[in-house]
Amino acid sequence: MAKFPCVNPGFILGSFDPENSFAMSKTLVSPLKLAPSVSSPLRFWHRGQIVNSGNVPPDRTLLDLLREDLRLSATKEGCAAGDCGACTVVVAEAVDGRLQYRAVNSCIKPAHAIDGMALWTAADLAQPGGTLHPVQRAMVDCHGSQCGFCTPGFVMSLFALYQRTVAQGQSVDKHIALQALSGNLCRCTGYRPIVQAACSLQADPAQAVDEAPIVVALQTLAASQQATGDYQRPTSLPALLQARAHHPKAQLIAGATDAGLWITQGLRRIPQIIDLTRVNELRQVMHYPDHIAIGAAVSLQDAFEALAADRPVIAPFGERFAGWPIRQSGTLGGNVANGSPIGDSMPLLIGLGAQVVLMAWRNVRGQGRMVHRHVPLEQFYTGYRQSLLATDEVLAWVVVPRPTPGEWLGVYKVSKRQEDDISAVCLALQLQVHGGLIQSVRIGAGGVAAKPARAVQTEAALVGQPWNEASLAAAQATIQQEFSPLSDLRASADYRRKILAQLLRRAWLESTGQSAIRLEDLT
Repeated sequence: MAKFPCVNPGFILGSFDPENSFAMSKTLVSPLKLAPSVSSPLRFWHRGQIVNSGNVPPDRTLLDLLREDLRLSATKEGCAAGDCGACTVVVAEAVDGRLQYRAVNSCIKPAHAIDGMALWTAADLAQPGGTLHPVQRAMVDCHGSQCGFCTPGFVMSLFALYQRTVAQGQSVDKHIALQALSGNLCRCTGYRPIVQAACSLQADPAQAVDEAPIVVALQTLAASQQATGDYQRPTSLPALLQARAHHPKAQLIAGATDAGLWITQGLRRIPQIIDLTRVNELRQVMHYPDHIAIGAAVSLQDAFEALAADRPVIAPFGERFAGWPIRQSGTLGGNVANGSPIGDSMPLLIGLGAQVVLMAWRNVRGQGRMVHRHVPLEQFYTGYRQSLLATDEVLAWVVVPRPTPGEWLGVYKVSKRQEDDISAVCLALQLQVHGGLIQSVRIGAGGVAAKPARAVQTEAALVGQPWNEASLAAAQATIQQEFSPLSDLRASADYRRKILAQLLRRAWLESTGQSAIRLEDLT
C-alpha cells in the first residue's frame, strides 16, 4: 500500500506532535516563481485538433466560451445554475493511457478548468457523412425528443454513459440509466422514452472513439502545462501551497459547482483563481486500517463510493446529493470547505467523526516548508460559511475513521424533491449499543443552525441509556430544543424541529430491526 504523504495513522485521531510530523513537512522545496498576473493559457482537444484560446478571463464559464467566443451553439443555456442539464458537455482526461469521460455542466464550469482535456459537444458525435452516433440513433428510435431544447444535454449525458459502459462491453439497466440522466431535466416530461433509449444502447465499433491520438495530444499538453497567470493550475502540493501563500486573496476552487453560481447567479467577478484539481497528491483516496483519507480534489462521486465501500447505507444517500454531472465535477473537499449549513456531506462526516487536514506553506526556522494541522470537523466551522481556515491555508484532506465492530449508521435527507435538491434537514446518527445500553453516539445535523452542527446535548441524553422508547422520547425532546433553526423557503423552523425528532424515531425503528420504514423499501 502506498504511503499517505500527509496523515500519520498513529496520531490522526489523537494529539499532534510537531516533532512527529509526516516526512513531507520536513522536505524543503525551493520557492515557486510566480509570474505577475497575466492571462493564463487555455488549450484543449476538440474535433481532432488542439484549440488554443488566449485572453480568456479566469471567471469566464465554459458555456460562454463555447457559444460566444467559439460560436459553437449546439450547447444550450437553460438555467445557468447547473440544475437543468441543457448545457451538458463531455470532457475527458488521459489517465494511465486511457480516457476518463465525464458529463459536466458547462454553465457553471470555468473554461480554464478544461485546460489539457478533450471536449465533445452535441455537434461532435455524428460522423462527417451524417451517420448518427448510437446515442443519437437511440433517441430517434425511441422518440426521446419533444421540444428539443433539452435534447443536446440528454445526448451528451448518454454519450458519457455510452463511453463508460456500452463501449466497454457492459449493458445499461434502468438504475444505471437513471443515475446517468439524473442531472438532466425535460420540461416536456418525456423521461420514459429517454430512459428507454439509454437502456437500448448498443455498441457500434464503427463509431468507437480513437483514443490513442487524443491521449498523445493530451500528454503533450500536460508536458507543457503552465501554472502561472490569473488562473493557476498547480500540479503538486508544494506548488499549490506556495501559490496560496503568494496569493491569499485568490479564490480556491475544486469543482467550482458553487463558485460557478457566484458568477452566473450572483454576477460576481473573480479576478484570480487557484484550481487545485490538478494536484496529484489530492486526487487520491488513501486507505489505512483505521481510516481513509480523501483528497480535496477527489470528486463527490468517487468520495461517496469510497465511503460506501465501508458503509453501504451511504450509497443511496450519495445518489441523492446531486445529479450525476455535479457529483462528477464537485469535490467532497470543496463541499466541506464551502461550509454551507445545508450542505449534505458535513452532517454525515460529523456523525462519522471526520477530521480535516489544513495545510500551508510557512517560514519555519528561516526556511519555507509545508505545515499542517488536524481539526475535528464539528470544530472547523465558526459561523455562517466561516471556518478556521487561514488565508494561506488549504483544506487538503478529509479523514474519516473506518467503522468499528457493532456500529450502526443512519443518514437521512429531507427535501422537497427526491433527487437533485437541497436539504431542508439532514441528519446522520452513528450508534454503538452493547448489552442493551448505548455505549456511544454521534449525531450530525444540517439545516438547523448557521453552520453544520453536532447535537452534543442529544448525544449526552442518550449515552448510557437503554435504546428504547423512553430514551428515544427524551432524545426527541432534547434535539428539538438544542437547535433554533430559521424559517425560509424550504421549511419553517417548527417543521425542522419536528423533522429532527421524527428522524430520530426513524433511526430507532431501523436500528431495532423494523422493516419497510422508508418509501423506497416498499417498492
